[in-house]
Amino acid sequence: MTKKKQEGVLQVPFDPDKERKAQHRKYIGGSEFDSFNNLLLDQATWSMWMGGKDEKQLSEKLKAAPAALMGIAPRDELEGMLAVQMLACHNAAMECHRRAMFPDQSIDSRKLNLTQANRLSRTYASLLEALNKHRGKGQQKMTVEHVHVHEGGQAIVGNVQQGGGSDKKEKEQPHAKAIPHAPQSEMRREDTQREPVPRTSDAKR
Repeated sequence: MTKKKQEGVLQVPFDPDKERKAQHRKYIGGSEFDSFNNLLLDQATWSMWMGGKDEKQLSEKLKAAPAALMGIAPRDELEGMLAVQMLACHNAAMECHRRAMFPDQSIDSRKLNLTQANRLSRTYASLLEALNKHRGKGQQKMTVEHVHVHEGGQAIVGNVQQGGGSDKKEKEQPHAKAIPHAPQSEMRREDTQREPVPRTSDAKR
């Protein structure tokens, strides 16, 4: 990239090829450029509360941010930014929960902290849903309920192919059960032992 001197404009030397060759932290921020990965790591680290800890505890705490990002394993810049926002949102929610536990505070102050923690938890869930959707894990599924199959019928759940096919395919397809005939009353048979009814002659009519 050629450097141009412009008054009032910050000049940042940036060589994409050199940056790609030097990248070692893609597993943290998902980018091919460590300048972006380092920025995300810095933002994630400083989203944690650092006060009230000695040097050893602070050192262990600084390892938490890269460990969390490595666990989420962002695959690109978008996933890296979502991962950092999730981490910051989680840290803020935990800080609100911590402050809600302070003794000798007013009910309003405790309620305010718990309300903020609840909102942050819902934001975290939205970020997680966005990350899963970006990764292709949020496909819509259809649930079929209350399927009634009457006697003699057959229900098929899955892909159904219509049209003609070979005999082999027809043999592999489940066949519908035969519908039983409705019961009918037995027809009266001719009684051979019954006496014939005498016919009336025309003269007696």
